[in-house]
Amino acid sequence: MAGKKAKQLNWSAEQRNAFIEFRVFWHGRINRADLMDTFGISLQQASLDLTRYSERWKRNLAYDKRQRAYVRGKAFKPRFMTPSAEEYFAQLRAVDQGLVSRDQSWISVFPTFAATPIPARGVAAETLRDVLAAIHAPAALEITYQSMSRPEPSLRRIEPHALAFDGFRWHARAFCQNDHVFKDFLLSRIVEIGAHGPATADLRADTDWHNEADLEIGPHPDLSPTQRRAIEMDYGMEEGRAQIRVRQALLFYALKRLGLDTDPAARRPQDQQIVLLAQSEVPSMRPPD
Repeated sequence: MAGKKAKQLNWSAEQRNAFIEFRVFWHGRINRADLMDTFGISLQQASLDLTRYSERWKRNLAYDKRQRAYVRGKAFKPRFMTPSAEEYFAQLRAVDQGLVSRDQSWISVFPTFAATPIPARGVAAETLRDVLAAIHAPAALEITYQSMSRPEPSLRRIEPHALAFDGFRWHARAFCQNDHVFKDFLLSRIVEIGAHGPATADLRADTDWHNEADLEIGPHPDLSPTQRRAIEMDYGMEEGRAQIRVRQALLFYALKRLGLDTDPAARRPQDQQIVLLAQSEVPSMRPPD
């Protein structure tokens, strides 16, 4: 996090300082060319950035004449970024999925990596555009929607107010004028969008969206002590438990993705791995339409 001195800098300078710390933390070194290539700045500006940073936080950087680069100091303590394994993994995933190029990532030297593929979801850009417009307006949309509860597509009038991601698919959280309830509509199942109309629902009434539930998980009790300890480390548990906060509207997806939507006894402990603690406290959940 930036200290008082860091907060006096403008946004672009803070970004370059955060980049300096990112490169030094993860790769141990940085030089002027790294700044020039990433931010398109001049040699003079890159030299100035590194000199100013090293003078203000002397223990964070040390100049190595042999490498002709600044290297991480022994007492390195970042001021502009918080090192996060999740952020590093997120950049790897973004490159893997083609969302950003390697040149756009802050990672310098990429490890060999691979990820399980996620099937492409057929969401038309025009569909997303119209749903976003309805959210911002707000407005109602007449849509042709293919649900799994009906054999053929049907007309619905919905009032979208948010987007939701279940880990694999994007949904529109909306008030359904047909059923008079708030529910989720998969964007990929919207076949066609027709007329727009006025919104009628009070979005504050979507209590499942605005309220949150705490899922308390723990290792499967039938695992061995060392296996339970491994699961505790996997999920960052303390004293054999961890809490996951989730919107009640997303509870169905969260439980399904964690493998907690079925009886834990139906699978081997080594496959189930985690169980839901205090299950009676979990509110009821509505499956998607």
